[in-house]
Amino acid sequence: MSCDCYAAGGVADHVHLAVTLGRTVSMAKFIEEVKTSSSMWLKADSPRLKDFAWQRGYGAFSVAYDNRGALIEYINNQEVHHQKLTFKEEYMQFLRENGIEPDPRYMWD
Repeated sequence: MSCDCYAAGGVADHVHLAVTLGRTVSMAKFIEEVKTSSSMWLKADSPRLKDFAWQRGYGAFSVAYDNRGALIEYINNQEVHHQKLTFKEEYMQFLRENGIEPDPRYMWD
């Protein structure tokens, strides 16, 4: 799979990745590979995580290449962001600020 990862960060209930995908890699295939391989790794590495499962959905957004520095800084400061808003609150706010009305049928399984 052709991709470059610039930043990865996570907190208790979600993970952020900043990646550049090759032209032949679909977002859905990339997410499937990340979820499958990380789930297998977690379960093999820690028996207490034997029941770990990712939620079905995901959010993916494109960012202008020139804005990658701000994106990486955002990812690296997740703990600070979530002292003000929970992930769910921040995500819903982000969607609305960008003209996307969240549909609860596809959220938080």
